[in-house]
Amino acid sequence: MGELIIRFLVGGAVVSLFAVMAEVVRPKSFAGVFGAAPSIALATIGITIAHHGRLYASTEAHSMIFGVIAFFLYASASSWLLMHRKCAALTATSALLPIWFGASLALLYLVDKTR
Repeated sequence: MGELIIRFLVGGAVVSLFAVMAEVVRPKSFAGVFGAAPSIALATIGITIAHHGRLYASTEAHSMIFGVIAFFLYASASSWLLMHRKCAALTATSALLPIWFGASLALLYLVDKTR
């Protein structure tokens, strides 16, 4: 229960900090980069270091990086499909979910193979 309270307080503080940064950044369309995801990731890494140590947190951080790369591929494919094929957003994003999962698994496989 104590970890949840700490996560709530640290996460809330970091989200608030990123929200302030988002208000300062121009153009406003770029401000979404400073949304909740980076702040929650930073809070989670900090708590992970405190509870499990740096080595475990390093593994978690690598997993986050792989997830971001996979999400970028998914978002890029979704964006391309929406702009060039003019299909419905729900259809495009649902149909391309295997790209996200496939890229995540491929990155995990490549990293595990090199170790």
